[in-house]
Amino acid sequence: MDTNLTKQESKGFYKLSWLQRIGFGSGDLAQNLIYQTIGMYLLLFYTNVFGLDPATVAVMFLIVRLVDVLWDPLVGTFVDKHSPKLGKYRSYLVLGGIPLSGFAILCFWNGFSGSLMYAYITYVGMSMCYTLVNVPYGALNASLTRDTDEITILTSVRMFMANLGGLAVSLGIPIIVAFLSPDGLTNTKKDGGAWFITMAIYALIGMVLLVFCFTQSHERVVMDKKETASVKVSDLWVEFVRNRPLRILAFFYITAFAMMAIGNSAGSYYMIYNVQGTPTEMAIFMGLGSAPAFIFMPLVPAIKRAIGKRQMFYVFLGIAIFGMGLLYVVSVIPALRSQIWIVYVAQFIKSTGVIVATGYMWALVPEVISYGEYTTGRRISGIVNALTGIFYKAGMALGGVVPGLILSFVGFDKSNAVSQSAFAQHGILWLVCIIPAILLLLAIFIISKYELTDEVIDNINMEIEKRNNKD
Repeated sequence: MDTNLTKQESKGFYKLSWLQRIGFGSGDLAQNLIYQTIGMYLLLFYTNVFGLDPATVAVMFLIVRLVDVLWDPLVGTFVDKHSPKLGKYRSYLVLGGIPLSGFAILCFWNGFSGSLMYAYITYVGMSMCYTLVNVPYGALNASLTRDTDEITILTSVRMFMANLGGLAVSLGIPIIVAFLSPDGLTNTKKDGGAWFITMAIYALIGMVLLVFCFTQSHERVVMDKKETASVKVSDLWVEFVRNRPLRILAFFYITAFAMMAIGNSAGSYYMIYNVQGTPTEMAIFMGLGSAPAFIFMPLVPAIKRAIGKRQMFYVFLGIAIFGMGLLYVVSVIPALRSQIWIVYVAQFIKSTGVIVATGYMWALVPEVISYGEYTTGRRISGIVNALTGIFYKAGMALGGVVPGLILSFVGFDKSNAVSQSAFAQHGILWLVCIIPAILLLLAIFIISKYELTDEVIDNINMEIEKRNNKD
């Protein structure tokens, strides 16, 4: 048995220890402590605390994402072409992680309250540093092993850790900010100092976790320097055109991340103005957005073996849509909305579907990388992750623009910390339930076109290793 394992590992099908799996997953935990805080609460901070107009913030979010469209392929190309002494991919966990933490903290500093220029500089800086960490981190997954079962386990651990970060953000941020705030709230100008201290705590913890991920990640499936010398930015578009599974995954990312960005950024508004909830109740509601991960993500390998990955997407995307429908019904009936536990149940059901479906999609990235290597002979992991990064940030752009525009359209009053008009409340409800549900229906159609089954991808990986051994 040991001999068979050694033979398998010699062909690139490496097995990782649990410390290595957790170490790799800690990278996503770290990034989520920072980026989930940005995604969930920066809009609320900008409008109610920093003092910007929702429509102005929407335009800024769009412009920053356009900057990412130019920046991501440059990072992906640079990463594929260079091999730093600290590691081809893992070195950027430290090199990019330090400035990422700094810019994230500055995003929540109220020292230049109302300054659009300051908001642009800090948000653009944070986003560019996030790419410098996230693109190599995404490529790191495919460099650890070719084994599809191991990648499934790695993805489950990664998503478990990512949602641990999401839970720490969604549940912890409102409570800590309210505790540190002089008025005990999260959405007034008096709360600026509390937001700054809270983000500083989370960002520094994230930096430590990135260093831990760096120490536990060992790259063993990478191209040599001769193969990477010819990598160029245009490879990104060439790969997109000839790699059909990559195109399908890219469009799935757009819809999935748009759905998550819209729902996450609107959740705090929903609890404050629609439910009239306390900071603690908001924390519980937002926390339930991540809590199902600790029940269902460990079960993903078994669920996938039982029903297949495409059926798994169908089932859990359907569960998410059902949960959104239930949350809408609960919210439009005052007698039900006043029963906070029913709101929590609807949020839990919705989140269960979203977490499993969007969590497992990361396991498909190494598959499309292998498919590209099989058809072209080059394993350009950085380029592929830059391309998927462009599309998920396109989804984030859509998700960032829509809430600001909707809030502006429905006449959201940023100076009112307690209540909004009925029209504004319904606009918030559309952001939480209706628009995300429509996007998930589109996501179901897109993923139905994905054709790389486990059997197909295993055969592809075996063929690649046969070629490598001949060389």
